[in-house]
Amino acid sequence: MAFRQKARTISGRREGPYRVLVAMQCLKREEFDGQDTMDKMFDYSVKRFGKADCLGTREVLSEENETQPNGKVFKKLVLGDYHWRSYTEVDKAVGLLGSGLTALGQRPKENVAIFCETRAEWMITAQACFRRNFPCTCVTQPLTRNILPEVPALQHLIYVDDETLTTTGYPETLRIHSMKSVMELGAKPENLKRPSPSDLAVVMYTSGSTGQPKGVMILHSNLTAGMAGQCERIPGLGLVDSYIGYLPLAHVLELTAEISCLTHGCRIGYSSPQTLTDESTKIKKGCKGDCTVLQPTLLAAVPEIMDRLHKTVMRRVQERSSLQRGLFQMCYDYKLEQLKKGHDTPLCDTLLFKKVKLLLGGNIRMMLSGGAPLSPATQYFINVCFCCPVAQGYGLTETSGAATITHYSDHSTGRVGAPLVCCEIKLRDWPQGGYTSRDQPNPRGEILIGGPNIAMGYYKSEHLNGDFLMENGQRWFCTGDVGEIHDDGCLQIVDRKKDLVKLQAGEYVSLAKVEGALKSCTLIDNICAYANSDQNYVISFVVPNQKELTSLAKKCGVEGEWEEICNHPSMEAEVVKVIAQVATSFKLQRFEIPQKVCLSPEPWTPETGLVTDAFKLRRKQLRSHYQSDIERLYGGK
Repeated sequence: MAFRQKARTISGRREGPYRVLVAMQCLKREEFDGQDTMDKMFDYSVKRFGKADCLGTREVLSEENETQPNGKVFKKLVLGDYHWRSYTEVDKAVGLLGSGLTALGQRPKENVAIFCETRAEWMITAQACFRRNFPCTCVTQPLTRNILPEVPALQHLIYVDDETLTTTGYPETLRIHSMKSVMELGAKPENLKRPSPSDLAVVMYTSGSTGQPKGVMILHSNLTAGMAGQCERIPGLGLVDSYIGYLPLAHVLELTAEISCLTHGCRIGYSSPQTLTDESTKIKKGCKGDCTVLQPTLLAAVPEIMDRLHKTVMRRVQERSSLQRGLFQMCYDYKLEQLKKGHDTPLCDTLLFKKVKLLLGGNIRMMLSGGAPLSPATQYFINVCFCCPVAQGYGLTETSGAATITHYSDHSTGRVGAPLVCCEIKLRDWPQGGYTSRDQPNPRGEILIGGPNIAMGYYKSEHLNGDFLMENGQRWFCTGDVGEIHDDGCLQIVDRKKDLVKLQAGEYVSLAKVEGALKSCTLIDNICAYANSDQNYVISFVVPNQKELTSLAKKCGVEGEWEEICNHPSMEAEVVKVIAQVATSFKLQRFEIPQKVCLSPEPWTPETGLVTDAFKLRRKQLRSHYQSDIERLYGGK
């Protein structure tokens, strides 16, 4: 199945465009005929699945402070069961909220900004806006009073929690409402003006990993097309499925995943990265994480989350006896070998890997990885230990999150699958980087994506729309990613134009390739490779795993607090040695291997501004943050 023909060029040329075989004649624009706007899709789901569970939230039973060995105090939660709203109940809430917004003076085609973490109220608000033709502006950073003077047109602020919000410090002209009060206001009947497919549905901001975030204008027709493509790659999607929602809904991966689930009658249980598993940071010891309670069948994750799962399991394995470690490795190697042959291993799954599956509830049947490349080692590990396929997806905010997804039975690594039924892909030569359609054995070049899922451009930034093209009546987006198309029509991401650095001696280094290889190291929680064009070697900034580095420090005779260990020159040298060993095993060239490192005692979180909400590296911010270390590592200061 892995290398069976999945897509072909429709032009006869190596550069494409390529379409998946089932969409050779025409690209798909909607999942169900006639359901061509977001509100119609949800109405259709309500008619079919009315009494079924729709959106679920766990009850917070108590909050307790827990003092850590280093003296820091962390807030821990004790959570109860999930409480569910049916499709009919969510539909009623959507109607009341939309009517209430109208009563406050909101008009069609006027933006509504959503500042909120991933939760049921976010989705209810979005559906209310879709129904009323209020474009949603999805904002990721938390709303604070400091930014209110920068939005003088803001008239109403609606908070979602039941507790009363203090108005102290807010502008006197700003009217503050609870979500409940707005829904009560919306109980009065009035006329409803529905959107058309060509109306703006969402202004969604890019992650900002390569610069300032840009607001992408996504139409209703873009979203319906993108989700039609995604749903086709998830077999059996329906009422039997439970999806756990914890990634930021303000990003296209999570939004389209959740709406795709609602379209087919799945239920969505809400979570957060801090409460996802029994070992998550906000779960009190001895209490159950959200996966254990919900037992989801579907989960979407960015590679950072999957790398954490990989390392969590391996740390547990290393804590076992030598006999148990040997048994695990033997079973792992055997299952991996059988997996590559397309065979099942029911005995290994029952005796050993069933226990690993319980980390995510025990019922996961498919995972979707997106947002960044997933390392082959991590993909195989998830396949083997969690007994489910990992579908790698590729898409951008500008393509409504849709471009490619691997087939569920394709266990090959390093590839992101064939084009979805809603779009086509072609390659454009990039001779400066050495990528052309004439490359052997497969054509390579910059990836261009075309189809009805391509957004209309950047909000109030027409001068940035140069990457959007119109050819023969079809919109295209130039991604800046470099791809290779295999004989079976599947795409592999091989580089990114902005991540390619030319060293002083003329060698080109792909920073993402270096990071992808080294992230598999258990000593490394996160890494950012860096290179200056006027230097002849690569350096890196590393967030080390505290347990692993502390153990290594003990072996080396280095003592002190965590920050002192990270800043110790001997530990930097030891980490360089470990990196060199891992890099060699991944067959990195000598000039690609970081020669010096800076160890960061603090993790990179979205709150630090060094990574996005999807945990993508923000290279510009990282460079500024570590500027003095860059000078030290390159200049010996």
